[in-house]
Amino acid sequence: MRIAVVRETREGEARVALVPELVGKLTALGHDVDIEPGAGRRALISDEEYLEAGAGVDPDALAHADLVVSVQPPNPEQVRRLREGALTVSFLPTTQEPGLVADLRDVGATAFAMELVPRISRAQSMDALSSQALVAGYRCAVVAAGMLRRFFPLNMTAAGTVPPAEVVVLGAGVAGLQAIATARRLGAVVKAYDVRPAAAEEIRSMGAQAIDLDLPALEGAGGYAREMTEDRAALQMQLLAPYVAAADALITTAAVPGRAAPLLVSAAMVEAMRPGSVVVDLAAESGGNVEGAVAGEVVRIGNAQVWGGRNVAAQMPGPASRLYAQNVVALVTLMSVDGTLAPDLDDEILAGCCVTRGGRILHEPTRLLVEGA
Repeated sequence: MRIAVVRETREGEARVALVPELVGKLTALGHDVDIEPGAGRRALISDEEYLEAGAGVDPDALAHADLVVSVQPPNPEQVRRLREGALTVSFLPTTQEPGLVADLRDVGATAFAMELVPRISRAQSMDALSSQALVAGYRCAVVAAGMLRRFFPLNMTAAGTVPPAEVVVLGAGVAGLQAIATARRLGAVVKAYDVRPAAAEEIRSMGAQAIDLDLPALEGAGGYAREMTEDRAALQMQLLAPYVAAADALITTAAVPGRAAPLLVSAAMVEAMRPGSVVVDLAAESGGNVEGAVAGEVVRIGNAQVWGGRNVAAQMPGPASRLYAQNVVALVTLMSVDGTLAPDLDDEILAGCCVTRGGRILHEPTRLLVEGA
């Protein structure tokens, strides 16, 4: 079977879906791998590296492929070029792009969405949301350190002592924990908050202080937080306000795929921060945790600079591509049988992330969105 790695067409996307060192894992399964010319260029990977790894370079790789792998979903023009019955593996934000889902249905493609891989132990190697959140969390802490015009660590010198920066992290999922760990490695004093009680122990294990607001837990399905009421959100903001005001850098990472990010910090809370403070909002693309944050821009609110994240993992395309490629290869391995691609939808992993197949939309929430009840 032929697997194609295509050039990413979405603006700002620098990741690639397969790195040369993993080509051998797919060829060992009996597949041929073709790369569109320049597919890895923005991730600093040359066509020659793919050739040395055993892949081919084919300008028409997409049209010849049984399976097309990418980071972002194929655009409508690429969908029209798919062979009948072809498979696709990519991120596929179904709630934001229902028209694209309809196109994939109409051409008879079998489309798998990486963000819909079930969050179960057997699927951990395929969990692209977690792998990319790891990269984004690290990047957020580095951005905060770069923007803040003071040291993160304590410095004791003959000229005097410079106290460490105080960093507050809101949200302690994969991205938040990585932001905490990175800020701690850089020497900052870190405090963090998450609405899930289990997160407090994880925060402390990173050497940070867990903020306890003495509020009821909001543990939800799939490891995500449950949506909060307006009254609960207002009270939480009120209790978090003094921690935000005292922070030199605030990093917010709370997001749930397919839903608007919860508003955790008001503009008034940011305005209370000291001159020179920095706010990094990883969730700006999905509405933002911070009121006034703009995805892809740095705006000033009061005395603070507010950095809105946009496709943050792609800002570190090398490690992000390697981790994502591992996720893709693990999923392709699961659907490979004796050198062919035969996805078994009785498998809960493949069934959970399959959006379209055989001219039908199988993912029920997406079907209701596209086709109605």
